[in-house]
Amino acid sequence: MKILLITMSYNHDKNGTDNALHTVRSKFYNEEIMKTTKAILVFAAALLLLLYPVSSKADTIILDTFNFVKITNNGNPSVGGQLSVQVIDPDVSGGTDVMFKFFNNVGITSSITQIYFDDGSLLEISAITYSGAGVAFTKPATPGNLPGANLVSPAFVTTDQFSAGSDPPTVANGVSTFAEWVAITFNLQDGKAPDDVIDALRDGSLRIGLHVQGYTTVPPPPSLSESYVNTVPEPGILILLGIAMSAIGVASWKISKL
Repeated sequence: MKILLITMSYNHDKNGTDNALHTVRSKFYNEEIMKTTKAILVFAAALLLLLYPVSSKADTIILDTFNFVKITNNGNPSVGGQLSVQVIDPDVSGGTDVMFKFFNNVGITSSITQIYFDDGSLLEISAITYSGAGVAFTKPATPGNLPGANLVSPAFVTTDQFSAGSDPPTVANGVSTFAEWVAITFNLQDGKAPDDVIDALRDGSLRIGLHVQGYTTVPPPPSLSESYVNTVPEPGILILLGIAMSAIGVASWKISKL
């Protein structure tokens, strides 16, 4: 009888200890998983903001941002890293136009002076707006096609009337400081939406060309200008976003099993 009581008491104490250890262990795991999940959510949110940043205007949304790569070699340094275009849906309720807003985050002195579009789902330019004094653009651009157009494959061919250039004095009225911008708004073809424009830019069926002048290269090369075309975004960031979402799912599953 004494042996039985001692055994029962031992088993009771052991079970109580095991339950206590399980409770502590579960609490620890829950806290660690919640910390991990929180970190993953913050990371995923940052990626989403990078991919789909919301404009400061409540009725517009930035669909994507593209950079540019130099296609000519006139002896001037590349400023592709400081050139960008935001593709904006001016009406998030489902409009039939799209805006291209161009920036030059100047580090190397230069000026965006001509902008060209090659095909895509665009119909016609409906408006050209800019940051204010010091920037002035009208359509079409002169020359009528991107200088150095044959240096890319296939050759860049500007769609008729799908261009704009800075007014004289050309360099001074271009986009030449980080605070300046020019925006070109297009009506879209029937049945097309702003997302179709993004798809076209990503698959290369729509290309954007920039003619950049106003370099101060020393000694001056034969031409103080270069031409650029938009780059296709790397898929890496989309892969990272997918990994983050998968990790969130795994963490949630582990929590449900505890």
